[in-house]
Amino acid sequence: MPELPGGHFKMDTKSMAASVSPRILYNQYQGRAIEGEAFIADHIFSYIVSGAHDVWVGDKLYSFQAGDYRFFRRNQLAKSLKKPLGEGFCSVSVHINEITLREIGRQYDLTSKGPHLSENVLLLKPGRYLECYVDSLLPYVHTEHALREHIGQLKARELVLILLESNPSLANLLFDFSEPGKIDLQGFMNKHYRYNVTLDRLAFLTGRSLSGFKRDFAKLYGLTPSRWLVRQRLLEAHYLIEKKGKRPSDIYLEIGFNDLSHFSYAYKKAFGNAPGKLGRG
Repeated sequence: MPELPGGHFKMDTKSMAASVSPRILYNQYQGRAIEGEAFIADHIFSYIVSGAHDVWVGDKLYSFQAGDYRFFRRNQLAKSLKKPLGEGFCSVSVHINEITLREIGRQYDLTSKGPHLSENVLLLKPGRYLECYVDSLLPYVHTEHALREHIGQLKARELVLILLESNPSLANLLFDFSEPGKIDLQGFMNKHYRYNVTLDRLAFLTGRSLSGFKRDFAKLYGLTPSRWLVRQRLLEAHYLIEKKGKRPSDIYLEIGFNDLSHFSYAYKKAFGNAPGKLGRG
C-alpha cells in the first residue's frame, strides 16, 4: 500500500482484490472529500474515527459518521465519498480473507447453514467488545510490514469470533464460500452501469462466464455490453447536464468515464454538440 505522511496507509480506490492474508488498514485524509470506486473482494470490518462516509452499493446509499462500526460483504461493487470533517477523515479497517475464514470454520466447526438475508452493508451495534477491539488495533497500524501481516492474522481471527458472539447469524454469510449465483441481468445492470469495472467482473458478479454474460446480454439488449454501457452513461450525462445544470467536470467520473476529454468526445458524437458547461468546472 502507498504510504501517506506519518506512515498512514491509503487504500487503492479502484480495486480491492482478494487478499492472501488479512490486512489492517488505517486511512487518514485532510482537505477535500475523497471519491472512490472499488470491487470489494474480501469481507471488511471498518470503524470511523472521524469524518463521515457515504457509500453507494448498487443504487442504494448508506451514510455513516464518526463512531460507526460497519461490515461490508464481499463480492460487491461500491462507490464512496469520504468527507474530512473537523479532524479530517480517519478510519481503521480489517479485511477478512477466505483462507482465514476457512481455517476458523475448521477449528470451530462453523459452517453456513442457510441464506443470510441482510443488507450488503451492515451498521453494527456498538458494544464494549468492539470498542476494545478497535483500541487494540491502533498500536499496530504503524509497525513494520512483516509484523503487521503476522499480527493481522491473529487480529482477524479475533474479530470474527467477536462478530459471531454478538451476531451469530453472520456465520451464514462469513462461511458461505460459494461464488455469486446467476442473477437477473437486467436488474443488476440497471443498478451498476455507472461502475467503471471490467466485463469479466460484471460477468462474475452476475454468476456467468464472460461468454455467457455476452450471450445473455445480446439476447436482452440487442447490443454488446460495451456499447450499452456507453449509451446508458451518456443518456444519464445528458439528463444531468441539460436538465439539472450539472458541470461535466463534476459528473464524468460519477457516471463511469475515466477521462474528461474522452467523455466530451463521446458526448459530442452522441448528441451533436459538446457538453454545454464543459470547461467551467
